[in-house]
Amino acid sequence: MLEITRQSANLPGASGKCAAYEQLEEFARLSVQRLLQRVLEEEVDALLGRGKSERRGSDAPEGYRNGFGEERRLSTSIGTVTVRRPRVRNTAEPLVSRLLPLFKRRTREVGELLPTLYLHGLSSGDFEMAMRGLLGDGAPLSASSIARLRDGWTAEFIA
Repeated sequence: MLEITRQSANLPGASGKCAAYEQLEEFARLSVQRLLQRVLEEEVDALLGRGKSERRGSDAPEGYRNGFGEERRLSTSIGTVTVRRPRVRNTAEPLVSRLLPLFKRRTREVGELLPTLYLHGLSSGDFEMAMRGLLGDGAPLSASSIARLRDGWTAEFIA
């Protein structure tokens, strides 16, 4: 059986060996969350031409880091993860993340799952409970957002 240390998985509880199967979902979600955060940091490094806490060279572009934005929840097929977008100031071009565009709160796969569930008879009121069961308690999905999506699907169908 696969075993990992709780410290390396960053899971709550006593230190020492534990069976990974019981915490597999949480471990996968936290690993994806850390990876996404690291990639967002690398996008800033690429924009500024230097790593965090490095001095700007003579050939590096203008600009500097300015902390992080508010936490954002992103619904993925393995659950909802929370990331904080880095902020930059005084740059020639704005920071446009290819990984996490503005106002996107779910991956394409989760977005494609919603109309399928609706067409199979899941009512608008049951979406919130079903998505929270699949994506976790942090799933950014409510009955009003499902109603907006349903109106869009109806307009697409009529067109």
